[in-house]
Amino acid sequence: MQALRPLPSCAVLRGANLMLSRKPLRLTTRVNYLRQQAACSSISADKTAQSGSRTSDQHGQKSNEGSNAASTSSAEDIRALRLDKVQQIRDMGKEPYAYKFDKTHTVAQLHKEHCDLPAGQLAEGSAPVQVAGRVRARRFMGKLAFATLADDSGEIQLYLERTALNEAAPDSFKHLKAFLDIGDIVGVTGPMKRTDKGELSVAAQDLQILTKSLLPLPDKYYGLSDVELRHRQRYLDMIVTEGVRDTFRKRSKVMSTIRHMLEQQDFLEVETPVLESTAGGADARPFVTYHNSLSRNFTLRIATELHLKRLIVGGFEKVFEIGRIFRNEGISARHNPEFTSIELYQAYADYNDMMNITEDIIRQAAQAVCGTQQIPYQGQTLDLEQPFRRATMHELVQEVLGEDFSSFQSLEEAQSAAAQALERHAADQDGSKSSSLRNIQSAASIGQILAECFEAAVESTLQQPTFVLDFPVEISPLAKPHRTKAGLVERFELYIAGRELANSFSELTDPVEQRRRLEAQVVAHHLAGEAASEAQAQALTNGSQSQQPDDTPHEIALDDDFITALEYGMPPTGGMGMGLDRLVMLLTDHSSIREVIAFPLLK
Repeated sequence: MQALRPLPSCAVLRGANLMLSRKPLRLTTRVNYLRQQAACSSISADKTAQSGSRTSDQHGQKSNEGSNAASTSSAEDIRALRLDKVQQIRDMGKEPYAYKFDKTHTVAQLHKEHCDLPAGQLAEGSAPVQVAGRVRARRFMGKLAFATLADDSGEIQLYLERTALNEAAPDSFKHLKAFLDIGDIVGVTGPMKRTDKGELSVAAQDLQILTKSLLPLPDKYYGLSDVELRHRQRYLDMIVTEGVRDTFRKRSKVMSTIRHMLEQQDFLEVETPVLESTAGGADARPFVTYHNSLSRNFTLRIATELHLKRLIVGGFEKVFEIGRIFRNEGISARHNPEFTSIELYQAYADYNDMMNITEDIIRQAAQAVCGTQQIPYQGQTLDLEQPFRRATMHELVQEVLGEDFSSFQSLEEAQSAAAQALERHAADQDGSKSSSLRNIQSAASIGQILAECFEAAVESTLQQPTFVLDFPVEISPLAKPHRTKAGLVERFELYIAGRELANSFSELTDPVEQRRRLEAQVVAHHLAGEAASEAQAQALTNGSQSQQPDDTPHEIALDDDFITALEYGMPPTGGMGMGLDRLVMLLTDHSSIREVIAFPLLK
């Protein structure tokens, strides 16, 4: 076997230097800093292990890793060192990247099965266990060593005794000291024991390096504090940041719970196209792509609505789809251009039935994920158990602004009252409503003014679950006219914690009225686009900054085939759409959508 190359020394940053971690650093600087910290622990552990330094198990004295928390060595130096170890392992006739390992237990199963094992005792009469995972810590002390192994279910200590390991293969203990690094994935065989200090451990008789890690993990204490790096390298975030993988387990639980509930009610899960000839079902900018074989543009879907309604026309009575939606718009804590929604449609139902289904979905998901329907969210408790409040948009705006928009007879009267009410509200809230005031002055109807006032003044106040009912027809082209209230439609949006979670209609089934509304929407969109283009040209002429990309005009078109489907006849139908990323945010107490999407879009 080749002699090991000398390990580089590792300088320890003193207290004054550690204060650097409290200052904002450039991304590249921060990445190197974190990697250097992690690298130090790996190098120092190797070096001190070779010199026979003293340590203890997890409940004992401070480990070598913890006492050397920072390093001036670069990640590249560590990688070169570990590549050299890979070659030395291969020179010994072993493969550092194994094909498989037969596990008998997970870490969680071991803790459960041996929870009653007394301190200082070896589990008698049980066969050796085989467990695998990533090494998160390692500590050598002469003839004894300890390591922390983590798998998908938890962490457990490895008890590495030189005599036991060398009985299986001579010099095994020496090779572990030479080659085992934090971050390596290993497979361990041995009986269970509890140390004198009470730590449940696998008393290793054999330890195989299944995958040799080349890059050091961030320091266990400091972790990944750079939020952008956490999202950009989510795989690393999952390894080192507590709770991240649990969030995605809960996300999976939400999806499976919803599927099970709807299937129990005889809903059929379906799949509809992602590539569409015409983007429809929502007012949003689509992504456009080019199909080479067909020599034409297609859009990525901005909603699943219109194809699901075609299925209702085709004879299915209960359908749903959980799928990815793509909208070429802004990125924020609440918005990701690629997100997951559920849309469901039920024939012979209306928006009242959809409210009941929506409540059931949220309650069952909360119970499955949180074990309760009283859930904590950003410092408050949300009550999902009580019937959700139901109030009209008119009522809610009147509560907050003191104006009854149903009483106004002219557009000018509504504009004047709304502007004054918003200015009073902005003064009370110590805020600005300038953009809302501009939108009110350019509004073409009282309904649009009402919707603008709701968005500006009411949305953020709706913390407990609230169904907002009966929207203006001008902003709801796919919903049935309200059966008793002129100018309104049968539509609701569900708000929880100040943001929209679900949207539902008694679906419009009259093909003539549907065509009229969609054509009007296309005309209004084109006029708005022309106005935006003129404003942009004027801004360039004046030498001022041009508008943001989200404000630039984009084309929309009428989906004639959808109208054709309606002309064959669609039964009375209730439909509902819900943003599942936002539901997961709610149930996992996250304020940013990026925390609940495994790989969010980043610049």
